[in-house]
Amino acid sequence: MAGPSGGLPARPFPGPALLFCPADRDDRYAKALAAADMVILDLEDAVAPADKPAARERLGASALDPQRTIVRVNPAGTADHALDLATLGRTSYRTAMLAKAESAADLDALHAAGLRVLALCETARGVARAEEIAAHPATIGLMWGAEDLVASMGGRSSRLTTGPHDGRYRDVARHARSRVLLAAKASGRAAIDSVHLDIADADGLRAEVEDAAASGFDATACIHPSQVAVIREGYAATPEERAWAERVLAEAERQPGVFRFEGRMVDEPVLRQARAVLGR
Repeated sequence: MAGPSGGLPARPFPGPALLFCPADRDDRYAKALAAADMVILDLEDAVAPADKPAARERLGASALDPQRTIVRVNPAGTADHALDLATLGRTSYRTAMLAKAESAADLDALHAAGLRVLALCETARGVARAEEIAAHPATIGLMWGAEDLVASMGGRSSRLTTGPHDGRYRDVARHARSRVLLAAKASGRAAIDSVHLDIADADGLRAEVEDAAASGFDATACIHPSQVAVIREGYAATPEERAWAERVLAEAERQPGVFRFEGRMVDEPVLRQARAVLGR
């Protein structure tokens, strides 16, 4: 990963769609990985407390592609967290998603275990400390979570439920999303957008994914295989966008410095956007 002054970070994902799978459902592991770009085997919220020992046993016996597998572990300081790390130590999986990360110190045990960390900032304290969490040497990316965030503040819902903006995130959730994105990019880390819980709302998911891609997120997490295609489509540049990027970069080779192109003033930030479109 590039540092704060090193330009765009190297993308740590083979694609933009990250699919959650309950760790106690090993019958779904391979199907989830086949459907998405990466699978997140979830030892936290997707598994009932009584089922966590069995989930760890099943995860420990699995053998998915470690380059495309993330394991979400329980929050630091909990008994389940220590047990999760012991299980991970018996596997080839080296990327962990830390639930409810609230300080850089929360990542120390994972760092000591040689794990790469995707820190999930999903509480008020975690969002407020996103910058220090992003700067931790074990961190390769940040993700934010709307529902746990609002619950951590005693709120009732992360989204508006009436009026012309029905279904849109409330301002506090939008602020958290922006802050986590900025913190990730300031430290040269990847940024993952939150899940869209309404599986049937493909249009709402599409709008959020298109905004995420345009804003600088690297990936979006999801909870159902049907959401993967929408996410991939939203992150992919359109043929028109790619054609424009090719043209403007070609013109930049002929005209160094600031120049006018197709009615638009072009400078280095615009060229960086064009390179991003082409994945350069």
